[in-house]
Amino acid sequence: MTDVLLSVASSLTGLWGVAHLFATRGVVAGFGDLTADNRRIITMEWIVEGVALVSLAALVAVVTAVDAAATLSSAVYAVAIATLIAMALVSLFTGFRVAFLPFRLCPVIFGLSALLSPPRAPRKPVCNHSAIEIRAS
Repeated sequence: MTDVLLSVASSLTGLWGVAHLFATRGVVAGFGDLTADNRRIITMEWIVEGVALVSLAALVAVVTAVDAAATLSSAVYAVAIATLIAMALVSLFTGFRVAFLPFRLCPVIFGLSALLSPPRAPRKPVCNHSAIEIRAS
């Protein structure tokens, strides 16, 4: 069940990242008359957020597919959850205060993705003593 939740969370995060990438031009145009530098900065920030979301989603999806119970996977999940919570908080105090609905959805989507990604305790490493060969000198 946890793998399903992780898959849903990574899909939601990845799709929101792709939505950012496709919406960039329209969002920048919505700001009206901008200097060239301001247009480039806003464009860059939207693209960077989209790429970050897609990358975070891909990382969670890959470690889940490879070995969801590995210690490294647990560390990846913890970092992804912390990142999503940080992004949700930033969005809550900035974009959530804007009347445009997609901006208001960011903290909800980030928070939901973090909640759907329950942290896991890594499995205990197995020590295989029979694989260790001790040689007398």
